[in-house]
Amino acid sequence: MPEIEELAAAVQHNCDLADAVHAQDLSLCTYLLQMREFFRWERGLPLDLMPDRTEVGRWIAMREAHWQALAGQADPEFDSLPLGSGLDAFDEAAANARLDSHGLVYAAGLARFRRPEFVLAERLESQTREGASIVVTGREHARGLNPPMATSRGDQVLVRRDVLRRWLGTRLELSRQRPSAEGLCAATDAWQVGDDREAALERIATAETETLILHELGERRAAALLGPQWESMLESLGDQRSELVARAVRDLFADCESTLPTLLERDEQASIHFWFANLEGMRGLLAPALRAGYLRWRSAAPGTPGASAALADAVQAQREHWLAQARALLAAWREAAAPGAVAFSEALVAAARGESPPG
Repeated sequence: MPEIEELAAAVQHNCDLADAVHAQDLSLCTYLLQMREFFRWERGLPLDLMPDRTEVGRWIAMREAHWQALAGQADPEFDSLPLGSGLDAFDEAAANARLDSHGLVYAAGLARFRRPEFVLAERLESQTREGASIVVTGREHARGLNPPMATSRGDQVLVRRDVLRRWLGTRLELSRQRPSAEGLCAATDAWQVGDDREAALERIATAETETLILHELGERRAAALLGPQWESMLESLGDQRSELVARAVRDLFADCESTLPTLLERDEQASIHFWFANLEGMRGLLAPALRAGYLRWRSAAPGTPGASAALADAVQAQREHWLAQARALLAAWREAAAPGAVAFSEALVAAARGESPPG
C-alpha cells in the first residue's frame, strides 16, 4: 500500500475534477456555505472557529482558479488509485479490499445530478442490519465540496460522521442566530445544548448517525419496492428540478417507512424535532401534511395520551401516499419516458403550491 498522502492526493485530484464541473450546480448561498466548511476542513480548523472572511475570500479565488484550470484541460480524466498496479477510480470493491486492514474506507459513485463523488476516510465502526453492511467513517483524508452525509449503494450503507458533524455545527449556529426557528430550538433544548458545545455536538452526532442509518435503510426498502427502473428513470432526466422532485418523493417515503416510525417508537423526541426542523426545500413544499401532524404533536402537553400515536398514524398515511406518488411517477416515465416524468413532477409541484392538481 502506498503512503496515505499519495493515495489521498490521487483521490483529492478526482474530487477537485468533479467539483470543477459540478460546483456550479449549487445555489449561491449553498455554494458559499459549503466553501466556508471546505476551507475549515482543508485547514483543520475547529468547528466553532469562524474563519476570517478575507482569508476565506482569497482561498475561494485560488480554489476557483484551480477548478478552472482542471476544467480547461483538453481531456481531463480521473486519476487511477495508486494501489497495486493501479485501480480504476470507481472500483470501490478492489480498493476497499486493500484498505480494510489499514482501517480506511474508500467510496466512489454518482451523486445527485450525476455528480461523481469520492472520499477516503478512516473507519469508525461497522455493523450489519437488514442485510446491509453499514460503515461509519470519521476523519476524511480526501473529499469534495458538497459531500453527502450518507449514501447507500448495493448492500453497503456509508455514513460520513465528519460531514454530519460539520453540518450539525452549522445548525447549532443557526439555532443561536434564530431562537424562534421552528423545531430546531426544540431539538437543541431536548439535547440540552449548554456551554460545552463540543460535547453537545458529539452527543448529537451519535443520535443523528442513527437517524441517517434509519433513512438509508428506508431507501433500501424503497429500492426493493420500486425496482431498478427507478434509477434508470433518474438517469434519463435531463431536468434538475424534476430530479429534485423525484428524490424528494423517495426521501419522504423512506423516512415515513423507516426513520420516523422508529424514532416515534423509541420516543426519540430530540431527533423527531430535528427531523422536522430540516423538512425544508422541495420536501417541505411537498409534505405540508407531515408538518401539520408534527405541529399537533408538538403543541400537545408532554405525556398527552395518544399524541405520539396520532403522529404515527399521520406518518403511516404519508407512507402510503408517497409510495403511491413514487409509483405514479415511475408509471409516467414508463409511458412517456423522461417528458412524462418531467410533466408529472411539474404537476406535483404545482399541486403543492395550490396551482393545479397533479395529472
